[in-house]
This record gives sequence, structure tokens and C-alpha cells, in this order.
Amino acid sequence: MLRSFFLVFILFLNLFLYGCVNAPEPTQPWAFARTALESAKQADAPRLSPGHWHRAEEAYRKAQILYQEREYKDAAEYFMQAQLAAEKAENAARFLKWKNGESL
Repeated sequence: MLRSFFLVFILFLNLFLYGCVNAPEPTQPWAFARTALESAKQADAPRLSPGHWHRAEEAYRKAQILYQEREYKDAAEYFMQAQLAAEKAENAARFLKWKNGESL
């Protein structure tokens, strides 16, 4: 009787602790997003591609808030969105510079 109670207790304890496990910290998506934002800024994306730049910054801000709240899965999604928007902003800025004959 005591043995079966102990086994059931251990089973419920494992299930409880397993439910507390969260997604791992999204350090790689964070680094990629930050690098993409820095590259876009160097390409003058805030001036030449403000729409994509604004989306990138907004997604990055949301990701940082979610990261601080330990909502790592959602934060990783927003970091990836920020990276994609920043890359689009950089590409658009570089294209406009090329089209206008400016130095890249």
C-alpha cells in the first residue's frame, strides 16, 4: 500500500515538474536579430526604408519584453520577425542607394 502510494506520488511529482519546464532561451535568434538591425542601420535603412525598419524595431522591442518575462518561445518568434524585417529594410536601402548612384 505504501509502495503504490509512493509510486503514484513520484509520478505526479514528475508530471508537475515536467509542466514547469519552459522553452530554452532564444540566444541565437536574439543575436541574429540584433546583428540584422545593426546592419540595416549602417545601410541607412531608417531613412531609406522606414516601413520595414519600423516593423523590425517593433518586433525586436516585443521580443525583448517577452524575453524578460521568460516567454522564450514567443520571444524567439518575434526575434525572427525582427530579423526578417531588418534584412528587408537593409536590402531595400542598399537597392535605393544603388539605384540613385550612391556609394554602398
